[in-house]
Amino acid sequence: MENKAELTRKEVIMLIAVSHSGIKLAGVNLQGLNLSRADLRGANLTKANLSGANLSRADLTKANLRLADLSGADLGGANLRFADLTKVNLSGANLSYADLRDSNLEDLNLSGANLSRADLRDANLRGVVEHLSRADLSGADLSWADLSRADLSRANLSRADLTKTNLSGANLSYADLRDSNLDYADLSGANLSYADLRDANLEDADLSGANLSYADLRDSNLEDACRSGANLTGAIGYSH
Repeated sequence: MENKAELTRKEVIMLIAVSHSGIKLAGVNLQGLNLSRADLRGANLTKANLSGANLSRADLTKANLRLADLSGADLGGANLRFADLTKVNLSGANLSYADLRDSNLEDLNLSGANLSRADLRDANLRGVVEHLSRADLSGADLSWADLSRADLSRANLSRADLTKTNLSGANLSYADLRDSNLDYADLSGANLSYADLRDANLEDADLSGANLSYADLRDSNLEDACRSGANLTGAIGYSH
C-alpha cells in the first residue's frame, strides 16, 4: 500500500508563511505532493520523502535536501542554487531547465534523470560520475564541470555546452553529442566509441589517447584539436 503524504499543500504553505528562517520538514513524508512554485528557500528537507512530488518552478535556493528521496519528482524549472543535494535520490526525476548553479550534488543518484537545459555551472559533481549512464543532459550547461572518468555511456548530450569540461577518461560510448560544444574540452583517454558527434564543435579539444572508433564525426569541427594517439578506426566522416 502506497504511503500518503503527512501534510497537504495548504498545510505546507501555511507553515512556510509562519516560518522565519526556512521551513523545517526533515524526515517528513511528502510523497506525490503538489508543491509547484512553492517558496522553499532555506528549507530543511533532510531525509524527506519527496518521491513523485511536483516541485516544478519551486524556489529551493539554499535548501538542505541531504539524503532526501526525490525519485521520479518533477523539478522542472526549479531554482536549486546553493542547495545541498548530497546523497539525494534523483533517479528518474525531471530537472529540465532547473537552475543548479553552485549546488552540492555530491554522491547523488541521477540515473535516468532528465537534465535537459539544466544549468550546472560551478556545481559540485563529486561522486555523481558513476550515475550518468543514459541520463538526458541535452542542452545542459556543463561548461567547466569536472566529469573526469564519468560513466556517460548512451547519455543524451546533444546541444550541451561542454566548453572546457574535464571529460578525461570518461566513458562516452554510444553517447549522443550532436551539436554539442566541446570547445577546449579535455577528452584525453576518453571512450567515444560509436558516439554520435555530428555537427559537434571540438575545436581545440584534447583528444589525445581517446577511443573514437566507429564514432560519427560528420560535419564536426576538429580544428586545432589534439588527436595524438587517438583511435579513429572506422570513424565516419573523418579525414586526415
